[in-house]
Amino acid sequence: MFWWLNATPDSCVFNVNQLKLNINMIHELLLALSGYPGTIFTWNKRTGLQVSQDLPFLHPSETSVLNRLSKLGSDYIRFTEFIEQHTGHVHQQEHHTNQPNQTGLHGIYLRAFCTGLDSILQPYRQALLDLEQEFLGDPHLTISHVNYKLDQFQLLFPSVMVVVESIRSQKIHGCQILETVYKHSCGGLPPVRMALEKILAVCHGVMYKQLAAWMLHGLLLDQSEEFFVKQGPSAGGAAANQEEEEEDLGLGGLSGKQLRELQDLRLVEEENMLAPSLQQFSLRTEMLPFYIPIRVAEKILFVGESVQMFENHNHSPSRAGSILKHQEDLFAADLHRLKQQPLFSLVDFENLIDRIRSTVAEHLWTLMVVESDLLEQLKIIKDFYLLGRGELYQVFIDLAQHMLKTPPTAVSEHDVNVAFQQAAHKVLLDDDNLLPLLHLTVDYQGKDGKEATGPRDGATPPQDASPREAPPTGWAALGLTYKVQWPLHILFTPAILEKYNVVFRYLLSVRRVQSQLQHCWALQMQRKHLKSSQTDAVKWRLRNHMAFLIDNLQYYLQVDVLESQFSQLLQLINSTRDFESIRLAHDHFLSNLLAQSFILLKPVKYCVTRQKDLLV
Repeated sequence: MFWWLNATPDSCVFNVNQLKLNINMIHELLLALSGYPGTIFTWNKRTGLQVSQDLPFLHPSETSVLNRLSKLGSDYIRFTEFIEQHTGHVHQQEHHTNQPNQTGLHGIYLRAFCTGLDSILQPYRQALLDLEQEFLGDPHLTISHVNYKLDQFQLLFPSVMVVVESIRSQKIHGCQILETVYKHSCGGLPPVRMALEKILAVCHGVMYKQLAAWMLHGLLLDQSEEFFVKQGPSAGGAAANQEEEEEDLGLGGLSGKQLRELQDLRLVEEENMLAPSLQQFSLRTEMLPFYIPIRVAEKILFVGESVQMFENHNHSPSRAGSILKHQEDLFAADLHRLKQQPLFSLVDFENLIDRIRSTVAEHLWTLMVVESDLLEQLKIIKDFYLLGRGELYQVFIDLAQHMLKTPPTAVSEHDVNVAFQQAAHKVLLDDDNLLPLLHLTVDYQGKDGKEATGPRDGATPPQDASPREAPPTGWAALGLTYKVQWPLHILFTPAILEKYNVVFRYLLSVRRVQSQLQHCWALQMQRKHLKSSQTDAVKWRLRNHMAFLIDNLQYYLQVDVLESQFSQLLQLINSTRDFESIRLAHDHFLSNLLAQSFILLKPVKYCVTRQKDLLV
């Protein structure tokens, strides 16, 4: 019944030796599975952990089981090598080559991934410790017992290794790691899903910390360019092909570039023309995980930009107050609560982002509409950029005509501003607080670049003439700048003011043509008692036709476009308490001006310009 009852002395010695051999091999196996190969289990960088081939006492079935277990050891060793390579605080192992990170992978998200990976390896390490205790208590346990105890890791380790190899081979970086782990966690194997969700929760902890710094304090903590918010302009428009931009779409002379500018309510140029004191931020969309919608990312960007503006501004706190209404601690606690959740919930996440955004947007509305009197600022923009003060510009055109009909010189800008001040006094516009904020610019060939841009907000070279060519007249080089006060600069950015400048130059051209035609009519009235020739009659008929066109165009621009759109803008501002809604309404207002006034339609603009040139 029992082998020792009928055993001979020789067979007893054999079985004792076999038992000792079994115990030694089990200890070698456990050490190898812990990442310390020896003589029975050897390590090869290419093939991994393997059972030595020259062991005659192993049955082929035992070799098969041991090789199956060795795959776990191989994966574990590679996991620990990966963790050690990118964090440097994992148990050192004799066969590892402690070389610096040569893969190019780095960053806090990668370190968080390694931390999460290390945490899911802890049950495996504990299982090996438990096995060691069991074998010390019962030396007759077999290899099959080891295989049974570690069978739970046979599905987990290969699946996690796929994720690790994806990160290593594709050099996945920053928030892209979140997307990679999330995709692989959507499988149907519960152990794999739970382990990857645990890693993802650790990685999300980094994202929540960056979100708290950005949204609550305006700090972009992103040294390795891993976050989906970045400082600087978006790279979206940089790759556009020039021929593609200038392609005529057949829409009345509207080119592809112009159509994109018209449809894009916040032009790429806005990001390149910001004043040095105003930092610009944008989304790094390639870093945005696919399970976070772009609309949520844009809200995060808006909140951080607004808070950053307040944090960097040295205005009196009693006037500006806290943009988050002193709820920073409450929002920080809510972010921490989300961070503690084992699973990411988009609903909870977006609800919190919306709450923070609503708080910021409402405070900005109060600050801009109530405290900074946005409606009055819009009226100023309308009066000066959109020629609302028509009598002012009529006098200015008369005073500056002789100065600007020739190519500009170094003193043209000074002379034009003197004429502008004189015109203001003539129409009884003597606002000492307003006039110093307005300044006419004249760009001319050879003007120093720094002087051309100037220290004023919104001072940008006009688009009517190439910066490399001398403008034909001073009118072509004329521009208007307005020194926007804080915090209205976040609405009236330099690029927005440059778009207003485009409208300003166009409306001024139409007004000048109208003025010249009226001057021709005055000459006609002075000479009507004289005998006129057939040629004179043709000229006066031409003047009448031109005057009819320009007068109707002027009426259309001022009444059907400017007044109509401006009234709609004021209604929208008065009907909301959300700053983002105001900014969107203002962008629509400006884009509608560009579209409905035919500025981007080449035939119409050419017609007006041609008439102006004929009358000069």
